[in-house]
Amino acid sequence: MNIIKSGLIILLFVLLNISNGYAEAEHDHENETANAEEHAEHGDGDEHGGEHEEENSVQLNAAQRKAADIAIKTLQLSQTNSEISAPGEITLNAYATSQVVSRISAQVVQRHAMLGDEVTIGQPLITLSSVDMAQAQGDLLVATREWNRVRKLGRKVVSGARYIQAKVNNEQALAKAQAYGMSQQQINALIKGGKGALANGRFQLQALQNGTVIHDEFTLGELVEPGRMLFEISDETSLWVNARLTAEQALDVRVGAIANVLFRDKVLSGKVIQRHHSLDETTRTIGVRIEIANPNDLLHPGVFVDTKIMSNNMEKALSVPADAVLRSPDGDWMVFVEHEDNEFEPQEVEVIRTNNGVTVIEGIKAGARVVTKGAFFLQSELAKSGFEIHNH
Repeated sequence: MNIIKSGLIILLFVLLNISNGYAEAEHDHENETANAEEHAEHGDGDEHGGEHEEENSVQLNAAQRKAADIAIKTLQLSQTNSEISAPGEITLNAYATSQVVSRISAQVVQRHAMLGDEVTIGQPLITLSSVDMAQAQGDLLVATREWNRVRKLGRKVVSGARYIQAKVNNEQALAKAQAYGMSQQQINALIKGGKGALANGRFQLQALQNGTVIHDEFTLGELVEPGRMLFEISDETSLWVNARLTAEQALDVRVGAIANVLFRDKVLSGKVIQRHHSLDETTRTIGVRIEIANPNDLLHPGVFVDTKIMSNNMEKALSVPADAVLRSPDGDWMVFVEHEDNEFEPQEVEVIRTNNGVTVIEGIKAGARVVTKGAFFLQSELAKSGFEIHNH
């Protein structure tokens, strides 16, 4: 019995020691885990240095810099034209617009073009029928035949009075038909028709220019009165913007000044072509007319836009070639600055305006050494490293 009791006591002692060992081991493990978390929070690395934030810059050696044709400019404040901001409205270019009107009372017989059609000069647009035109056509046929007969006989056979009268009658009949709306081509066809030519009063109105049909409000069979506009055609490849300036602002704008037109996310370049000489009595503003190109038929009359017009006043600003300013991955504008020899770092800037290949910027100090040539190469090298530019 004593032997059994002794064995049990020894067994309990061993089990107790084992249990204490497990507890200590678990405690040590918890401490190690806590220490590891604490080190991680404080950025402590291992013997290999842990994670280090890589520097957001591009380093080139002399050979790479030469191959990339990198050019540097030390930014200095320089005199540049200031800018005037003003609201504007898109209008048709009146010098590239024409209207096709009926010159006499006539009925619409046939339509040959519709709204939105692209037409060319001389293209038939509409066929009309008119009693007045029928009379004019008949007079023209009679006068032409008489003139041709008298002319063949010559002055030796017919009297001078008859010769002159026949000539005048023919010219007057021709002018009347043209004034009513017949083209020279239609008149020639009528006269060459010979005895079978019909003075039926029908004639066609033709396009006066190349362009787009932007107005055609009439119906078949409608009786139209003289002066009624049947078609309006405009070449919309160039448009006008009427900007409204105060009288004081208008004094600082000259004809030929560069202007930018802002529409949605587009910036369209144009120039001032005219300036009104009277003040609008309602708005108390002076109109400035800007001519702009209209690529891909982007703009249309009646659209409101913002304009920025170069003024005669000068101001000091920082400027770089337009190619030196790039878009960063987050959409902001940026330039590359050389902080150390052959080490280039992107810096975000604000673009104020761009004119004639020169961009005025803010958000950077004078004296900075900015890359003016080769910026795209540096951006490509930076992108290869997977850097993101956030120099706010």
